[in-house]
Amino acid sequence: MTRFVRHTPLAALCAMVLVGACSKGDKTADSAKPADSSMAATPAPAAGAPAAAPAPALTDANIVALLDAANMADSASGSVAATKGTSADVKSFGKDMMRDHHALRKAGQDLAKKLTITPEPPAGDTTAAAASKFKDSLTAMPAGAAWDKAYITHEVATHEAVLQMAQTALGAAQNAELKTLIQKAAPNIQAHLDHAKSIQSKLPQ
Repeated sequence: MTRFVRHTPLAALCAMVLVGACSKGDKTADSAKPADSSMAATPAPAAGAPAAAPAPALTDANIVALLDAANMADSASGSVAATKGTSADVKSFGKDMMRDHHALRKAGQDLAKKLTITPEPPAGDTTAAAASKFKDSLTAMPAGAAWDKAYITHEVATHEAVLQMAQTALGAAQNAELKTLIQKAAPNIQAHLDHAKSIQSKLPQ
């Protein structure tokens, strides 16, 4: 991780995931665009127009809450994939997500307890609600090739967004141990992303 993006909550970074890939579990499996692309497409304010206020920097309590929510969500959706996936690769990936994100979540919770940090999501964060909605869509959608594609497309988009969030969190974190936790977690998230992309390339289009 060599550069840090603006301090943006996970909900904003996952906006494309929530609107596109997360809802794809219902019918389609559209890939989410990178968060920055939506910003690039936004026209600059007209001359003389007031500039939008920058998003407030994430606090350590915000970061702990966002990481916990991301790990809980991926572990939960992985549990569905482990039993409902049709492809052996998808089922195996779901089991990996259950195991790895449970471990990452526990590490974050243990550190928060050690540092006496009470998790506090950023104002307006909708990560938990979106994760619950996506899990419900996975449960409702019939098993089969379309389900596998929907789940894996979601995993690609989600891990891309979480990596961006981790970059932001690393730049915003004040506690050295929290920074170290993020640095240690990032390679695991990248490995998940690479694995998801590999599976995605093998699924029927």
